[in-house]
Amino acid sequence: MMTTARSIGDHLREWRQRRRLSQLEFAIEADISQRHLSFIESGRSLPSREMLMHLAERLGVPLRERNPMLLAAGFAPVFPERKLDDPALAPAWRAIDMLLKGHEPFPALAVDRHWTLVAANAAVAPLLAGIADISLANPPVNVLRLSLHPDGLAPRIVNLPEWRNHLLERLRQQTTATGDPVLIKLLQELSAYPAPPAQKSGSSDRDFAGIAVPLELLTEAGRLAFISTTTIFGTPVDVTLSELAIESFFPADPETAELLKTMIPSS
Repeated sequence: MMTTARSIGDHLREWRQRRRLSQLEFAIEADISQRHLSFIESGRSLPSREMLMHLAERLGVPLRERNPMLLAAGFAPVFPERKLDDPALAPAWRAIDMLLKGHEPFPALAVDRHWTLVAANAAVAPLLAGIADISLANPPVNVLRLSLHPDGLAPRIVNLPEWRNHLLERLRQQTTATGDPVLIKLLQELSAYPAPPAQKSGSSDRDFAGIAVPLELLTEAGRLAFISTTTIFGTPVDVTLSELAIESFFPADPETAELLKTMIPSS
């Protein structure tokens, strides 16, 4: 069966609709006329490479999806996609290693676009001790699956209803932003896990002043409370690098900070 190649107009229309923008709204956002945009989407006009890159930037199209758009418009792809072990990424890996190790004794990890673990510091492993299904911690590790699976960390998350809702909403936003079928499938899987009761026995009684959704975890050393941040590379032009993120966990209280100092060997 023959398939018809998608035009650049098809690509732009799809991403515009994914962002829930009308032609007029997007034309105003992109600082072009609605007539010009309409001509591009209908195929009556082809954008220059500069215009196409401008429109893709305004739509927040991931680098991975910009190459197919360039090809559809008759241009060569401009964003390389390297393997994680490519020597060209060595400077980025040195930066990631510095961030992860520098964050100890607090946990930090690096993940790819599908939430697969690609690196972690020494403070992460002690948090995983005692999970029921050790295969969840065997490579390749999906950190969202490990967190929410009934045989993973979920039984030890004190505020599981709150943390589960936070992770699912974050993943839902990613699927909306990227349309990635792997993430869509992951969201369906995680959403199907048994939902915890709204008020879990022994749930959190700590007040974090509403500044962040905490992660409260029971470990062999005691109860730990974290707030998290996400770090990404600011100006990547490589597809792989643009999709890496570092998740850093900070102690949410002095007790957690002190306990974490005892959980990993001194360097």
